[in-house]
Amino acid sequence: MKKIILAKGKEESVERKHPWIFSGAILTADQDIEEGERVGVYDRSGNCLAIGHYQEGSIRVRIFSFTEQKIDQTFWDNKILSALLIRQACGISAQSDTNCFRLIHGEGDGLPGLIIDIYHSTAVVQCHSIGMYMEQASLKQALLNVMGDRISSIYSKSKSALPQPFSDKVTDGLLLGTLLHDTVLENGHQFIVNWQEGQKTGFFLDQRENRKLAAAYANGKKVLNAFCYSGGFSVYALKNGAASVDSVDISTKAIEWTNNNVLLNGSFSNHHGICTDVKSFLKNSNEKYGFAIVDPPAFAKTKAKRHQAVQAYKRLNEMALKRMEPNSVLFTFSCSQVVNESLFYNTIVAAAIESGREISVLHRLSQPPDHPPSLFHPEGNYLKGLALWVR
Repeated sequence: MKKIILAKGKEESVERKHPWIFSGAILTADQDIEEGERVGVYDRSGNCLAIGHYQEGSIRVRIFSFTEQKIDQTFWDNKILSALLIRQACGISAQSDTNCFRLIHGEGDGLPGLIIDIYHSTAVVQCHSIGMYMEQASLKQALLNVMGDRISSIYSKSKSALPQPFSDKVTDGLLLGTLLHDTVLENGHQFIVNWQEGQKTGFFLDQRENRKLAAAYANGKKVLNAFCYSGGFSVYALKNGAASVDSVDISTKAIEWTNNNVLLNGSFSNHHGICTDVKSFLKNSNEKYGFAIVDPPAFAKTKAKRHQAVQAYKRLNEMALKRMEPNSVLFTFSCSQVVNESLFYNTIVAAAIESGREISVLHRLSQPPDHPPSLFHPEGNYLKGLALWVR
C-alpha cells in the first residue's frame, strides 16, 4: 500500500480512533495515489497507525482498520460478522414481527462510507465512498459467507451517494438475485419497499422506534404526518386508532407509496394523502391537530449551509406549532448531521418562543441501536428529535 504521513500532532485524532483524516492533517503522501485506493496512515516516525481508503476532498482518508493487518476476504467477513452480532445482541435481526434492519452503519460499524440495509431476504448496499464501492465484490462475498441463505438478493444503490465525476460511471443494479422491491414487516406493520426508486435505500429504518412510540400518542387524535415519504408514521397512527391522518408530501410518488402502504394494512377511510409543499400547507391550512410529526429531509449537508438550515427548521416548526390544538403532541426531527443536538434544541426553543405556545419536552428522540454511532465519532449522531407537549 502507498503511504500517507501525518503532520506533527495530527496523529492524536487517529490514536483517539476518529475514522477521518482531513486534508490539512497530511504532511506528505506517495505519488499517484488513486481515488478509492487503500493507503497506510503513518506518523513521522514511520509507525503505521491505520489503513483506510483515499479520496480527494476535505476528508482525505476514511479509516477501516486501526491496526496494520492483511486486508483479505477474512477481514471483510469479520467486519460483517461483528456488525451482525450487535444486531443479534439487540434482538433486532431475529424478530418475528420485524424483518428489516440496518446491518452496516458506516463509521459505527468500522466501515466508513458503507451502508447495508436488510429488507427481508434482500441486502441493499449503498457506498458513499469510492473506496467502499471498489470493495463491492469482497462485500458481496462477505454477506453470503456470514448471512448464508438469509440473503437471496443483493442490490447495489450507490450512484446517488458517490461523488462526481466518479458516479457518472456507476450503474445501480442487482449483484445477486432478481428482486427490485418487496413487502417487509416492521413491528407487525407491512410496507412495500422500493429500493430501486425510493430515497436512501428504500425506507427510513432509522425511525422504527420513533414510529412505535408515536403510535401510542396517535390514538383518538387527528394526526398530521408532514414529509410523509412512504407513510411509515401514518400506518402506525391509523393502526393504533387515530381519528384521522393527513399525510403530506410534495412528491406524487411519495403520496402514491403512502396510499399503497395504508391500503396494505387495512381499509382506512379516515386517511388523506395530500400532495403539496408542507410549508405552504402549514401556512394556508386552517386545520388543527392533536398529534403531528414533522420529519423533513436534511436541510444542510455542509457546514456552509448550517445557518440557512437552522432558519428553515425554525420557520417550519413555528408554523407547525401554530397548527397544534391545546394539549397536543408534536414529534419534530432533524437528520442534518451538521446540526447537532444542542443546536437543534435551541432552534426549536426559538420557534416555540415565536409561536407563543407553552411547551414541555416528553422525549428526546434519536436513532435505534441498529444505527449505532461510534463512541469516537460524534458526527454519527445524525438523527435527533423532540417529542413536545404543546399547551
